[in-house]
Amino acid sequence: MKNLTVGVIGGGAAGMMAAVMAARQGARVTILERNDRVGKKILMTGNGKCNLGNMELSAQAYHGAEADWIAGRLRAFDVDDMIRFFQGIGLLIKEKNGYLYPASEQASTVLDVLRFELKSLGVSIVSGCRVDGIERLSDGRIRISGGRREFWFDRAVIACGGMAAAKTGSDGSGYVLAGQLGHSLVPTVPALVQLRCKEEFFRAVAGVRTEAHIAVLSGGKCVTSERGELQFTEYGISGIPVFQLSRTVAYLLREQREVPVHIRLLPDYQREDLELLLINRLILMGDRTVEEFFTGVLHKKLMQLFVKTVGLKGTQPVEQAEKRLLSKVLELCWDWEVTVTGTNSYDSAQVSAGGVPCSEVTEDLESKKAPGVFFAGEILDVDGRCGGYNLQWAWTSGYLAGEAAARR
Repeated sequence: MKNLTVGVIGGGAAGMMAAVMAARQGARVTILERNDRVGKKILMTGNGKCNLGNMELSAQAYHGAEADWIAGRLRAFDVDDMIRFFQGIGLLIKEKNGYLYPASEQASTVLDVLRFELKSLGVSIVSGCRVDGIERLSDGRIRISGGRREFWFDRAVIACGGMAAAKTGSDGSGYVLAGQLGHSLVPTVPALVQLRCKEEFFRAVAGVRTEAHIAVLSGGKCVTSERGELQFTEYGISGIPVFQLSRTVAYLLREQREVPVHIRLLPDYQREDLELLLINRLILMGDRTVEEFFTGVLHKKLMQLFVKTVGLKGTQPVEQAEKRLLSKVLELCWDWEVTVTGTNSYDSAQVSAGGVPCSEVTEDLESKKAPGVFFAGEILDVDGRCGGYNLQWAWTSGYLAGEAAARR
């Protein structure tokens, strides 16, 4: 009996994992990769260090599909399985506060061990192949077309990513292929991305980093919040807590023009603490200028902005300033509202949210519309938080799809 043939569309993290697993099951595997080489996006992850996964793996770290469905897939190939897999192909792994990295701290090392494993398993790689068509034939075979070339396989895995970082190959073409097979699409938005704000004063504080609590409001109610190091840019806000919120904000922006965000730059203070803080500073520094009075509260650029915002001048004596305005400066430190008008583009996003609905695939990630075709990675409507969760989904979904595709 001849071996099954499996075609994998996309040579990213999920695609390479799928190819490895299918080949280990005895299938003859071919990766169709549009770039000149596989794994380009891996080289960009974790600032070049490749955050492989996270010891605190949980379905709660993901969006898109129902938590129970995601949890079931993660149980099939969890973080311990991922560690064993990579150790088994020669990669040493180290942990930093739960985050997992290659011991070399080089993303290129992760790509290298995967490439070497593909080579040892006899997986063929067709580079420079932009797939533009897929069809399930009446005899069950899968026909894939790429330019003037055609390929026939017994099974296929679509793992060509979502919309994020198009220069690495993830340009949404996978959604077109899914549509050719009859699949629908959950609208996509950039996720783990910077937010652009309406206000023009951000240039004055660009480059400032500070601990903050950030809350996103919709209809006057908080819909999500995060705490961590906030970074100000010329156009708005960035940093890990902003990335974690950006998915929710992006979907809100699809429904309305602007999204209010409340920033608490004194996250360890309660509102009632502000009056006592003001009184103590008046006792200790009531004979100083306004600028001197607020020095030491937050970053100098932020304090200068808030002083200007309430209508005070840094050079005026505190004793000549209205107490109401002094209090208002501290109020801005505790609750500062800015207005988000957009996100940065997919080119700046680490991942895209949305994609092929998980309700349209089986537990093994096989298409319910076109049996014999499987999905893996970002093309599915599953996206995770920062911290290695999206690469873990790539490994998990690639494992499931690749192994199932090679079964008779």
